[in-house]
Amino acid sequence: MLQVRPKPAPQQSDLLTVDSLRVSFGRVAGNEIVRGVSFSLRAGRCLAIVGESGSGKSVTARTLIGLAGRNANVQARQLSFAGTDLIDLNDRAWRRVRGNEIGFVLQDALVSLDPLRRIGTEIGEGLLLHGTVSSREELAQRVVALLKLVGVPEPELKAHQLPHQLSGGQRQRALIAAALALDPRMLIADEPTTALDVTAQAHILALLEETKTRGKALILISHDLAVVSHIADEVLVMRGGEVVERGATAQILSEPRHPYTRQLLDAVPSGRPRGSRLSPSTIVRPPLRQAQRPMQWPQKSQPILIEATSLVKRFKAPNASSRAAVDGISFELRSGETLGIVGESGSGKSTLARMVLALEEPDEGAVHFAGQPWTTLPERQRRARRRSMSIIYQDPLGSFDPRWTVGRIMSDSLSSDVETRPKLQERVIELLDMVGLSRRLLDRRPLELSGGQRQRVAIARAIATHPAVIVCDEPVSALDVSIQAQVLDLLGDLKDRLGVSYLFISHDLSVIRHISDRVIVMRRGRIVDSGATEDIFSNPQSEYTKGLIAAMPRLVRERQLGHSAPIHEEGIP
Repeated sequence: MLQVRPKPAPQQSDLLTVDSLRVSFGRVAGNEIVRGVSFSLRAGRCLAIVGESGSGKSVTARTLIGLAGRNANVQARQLSFAGTDLIDLNDRAWRRVRGNEIGFVLQDALVSLDPLRRIGTEIGEGLLLHGTVSSREELAQRVVALLKLVGVPEPELKAHQLPHQLSGGQRQRALIAAALALDPRMLIADEPTTALDVTAQAHILALLEETKTRGKALILISHDLAVVSHIADEVLVMRGGEVVERGATAQILSEPRHPYTRQLLDAVPSGRPRGSRLSPSTIVRPPLRQAQRPMQWPQKSQPILIEATSLVKRFKAPNASSRAAVDGISFELRSGETLGIVGESGSGKSTLARMVLALEEPDEGAVHFAGQPWTTLPERQRRARRRSMSIIYQDPLGSFDPRWTVGRIMSDSLSSDVETRPKLQERVIELLDMVGLSRRLLDRRPLELSGGQRQRVAIARAIATHPAVIVCDEPVSALDVSIQAQVLDLLGDLKDRLGVSYLFISHDLSVIRHISDRVIVMRRGRIVDSGATEDIFSNPQSEYTKGLIAAMPRLVRERQLGHSAPIHEEGIP
């Protein structure tokens, strides 16, 4: 239900006007997710909306395209786009606006793409519905051109693949291609670069900047303040559904007035000493039963936990050709060590992680765990030892049963450890508290959580069995900077107290630099650089690694509006 109080028309220069927007769900009084948000946006300008998970950023964005939800109660003094009152639009009118006038890039690519439809069909749907192509041949050409535009490799091949056959970054770029298909007047991008490696991210940022210079309006929702500093003209900081600060990008990043904004800036790992604390106070004090758990090995001796030797994994493409996703990789992971793995989307990082976990069988080579055979064993012999190795997935939603509540997801990972139901409940609440989640989420299902909340549930589940090794596949990619800082501090605390080892995969080089002891750099299934973290970042040996480091987005506190910001790093206030 929508209630409106009339207000005079906006200035002609404003393409979008939002005045006192309020959004609530259900019939509970005071249950507002968005509370009195106001802003305006002109053509050729970029407004960034930042804030922690659950602050109301995505609900605000979805309301602007009529997708707040059927049970949403929306109130506003004014909500208009290009002179059109969005409040009075019915479903049919909204379908004409979405995609054609306002493009939208959703945050979660795996959920947003139909798992049974090929990528080309998804991208081409808007072109067909709005009648902008006259033949199937033209449609196929436009789809390939859009995939090329967003930097998807082998676009002719990818157009015929299903979403699960693409990497996370490639799926995200496919969503961006679909949003740009009809060249809308305004683009709303909800975390458009979250799943992208640094080179793909740089490509997309350049594309968004070019879109803005062509006179398109852009709303960027992002937890990456470095990305925001390079493209946004104005920043809106949200917390608890309210706007706590608003202003020009340079002013917000160099002279923030609100304590919460300063907290967000302080949590950015770029420019901070490696391993230093990023959050003002940690969200975790490991429980005594964990802290008192005897360590399997003395940390100072650093025995080898994971030993991978000449791993090879090949996959067949739809055209029946064979490609090596991992091609002859060897490495060691020692007790109490964090080994960072970086590389572009599709470089083989996640395939390597699945082989380490024995979820994929190597075509060649083998993995040993704690000095014993691992990948060469039958699963029945591995099963008893699996509790000593866990994973934090890149896409937690795909690893959860959507019908289960958070309480059941967590209880399932602990049911064999805890004797009574009250103790099980107590342990579940304790784990949620460790990762900064409220017990009020126990009865929520995965689809009712934000992306950041789902990722934190995944982390809590991963640490539940006291593993010796945790494979972290993009564990903080969906988190805002303040929660990311807390989780990185949490992972550091667990490592220091328990000697747990991490195989840490991330496209965010600033995160890798902050948390890793050693780094290996992958490209096209091979290692092109490896060594101690500071050696890799200060003296990279391969041209590829040099390119990755050069493409890192760094927080820029001052820039001239309308010009691309130079890439340099400055201290954070």
